[in-house]
Amino acid sequence: MTRVFALFAALAFAGGVWAQNLAPDQLVQKITDEILAAIKSDKQLAAGDKQKAVKLAEEKVLPYVDFEQATRLAVGRAWREATPEQKKRLVSEFRNMLVRTYSNAISTYEGQTLKVLPSRGKQDPEETVVRTQFVRAGGQPLPIDFTMHQKDGTWKVFDITVEGVSLVMTYRSEFDAIVKQKGIDGLIQALATKNIPAAAVGGSAGGGGAKSDKAGPKAEKKSPQ
Repeated sequence: MTRVFALFAALAFAGGVWAQNLAPDQLVQKITDEILAAIKSDKQLAAGDKQKAVKLAEEKVLPYVDFEQATRLAVGRAWREATPEQKKRLVSEFRNMLVRTYSNAISTYEGQTLKVLPSRGKQDPEETVVRTQFVRAGGQPLPIDFTMHQKDGTWKVFDITVEGVSLVMTYRSEFDAIVKQKGIDGLIQALATKNIPAAAVGGSAGGGGAKSDKAGPKAEKKSPQ
């Protein structure tokens, strides 16, 4: 499930300066087209080159993900108790973990695509949900929601929901259990340990040599924030 989340994010959030002038649904559609074109035009990347997948994730995905907001929601109540230094380390390690997951997802791309659906009703100028469908050959389309908000002059994603399953809520249940047992520093250490294989190969954000998570954290239905 974690890899599925990551592939959707990788497909939808790569871009350039032009993205600042686009509506969120237009941004998702245009970026999806460009990231798929990049994968299809690079034989090594299409064949699963991890180093190139990490580079693509760093250059194309990260600018359109609000890692601080995603981390805050995933950590939950413990975030309010964390010191500024602990928050900084939590964001860094959570970012490394997601980059590793994104790069693994990119390297296993097999022709899937993303269809952006029409928006419903009046859109909030500061926060919105972009509805899409994940289209696979021979399979039923999967509904995907990208929760986005305005930050630094552009739209950024901070949560992804697949068939009612929220990425940040999925991680929250895992993180809550760790914090209860080992505290905030224990969570930081757990994330850092998980990122060690990735950091050894993938540079500052980790990624290229990481072993993919065989089973992500147990998913749970998204609850009201």
